[in-house]
Amino acid sequence: MVCQCRQRNKRPAGISTQSRSAVRSALVFRGLLEPLTTPPGVGIVSNVKAVVLIRTRIVYSTTAFAELVLWHLPKPLAGCTHRFKYRLAYVVDGTCVLRYENGKGDHRHYRGKEHPYAFSDPETLIAAFQTDIARWNHENRDT
Repeated sequence: MVCQCRQRNKRPAGISTQSRSAVRSALVFRGLLEPLTTPPGVGIVSNVKAVVLIRTRIVYSTTAFAELVLWHLPKPLAGCTHRFKYRLAYVVDGTCVLRYENGKGDHRHYRGKEHPYAFSDPETLIAAFQTDIARWNHENRDT
């Protein structure tokens, strides 16, 4: 299966603790905590459509990269209980070998099969994606 991702920019290989911290900061910065931290009597305008939280490409090698796209939505997608839309793909030699997405409910594609995914929050999603990338790389290290 060939990934439908487009190259946007190149980033250093791997996802470091610093990158995880940047994701956390982006989520906070984009206002996800606003309803919890805004004092009573202060209005919040929420007529905004989807807000891009993350859109990046991480290059692991000359033949492998990950693309992460995460939006915050004004209301949940059909089949989801949360207000996020996401597409995380790991591409090796031009083939998408791992993908997490929620266009038709939360799920992931691994080894050519679709599996349900229990979404809890963006950080856990990205951690699960990183774990699956490491697993795929370990299982395919001799190929």
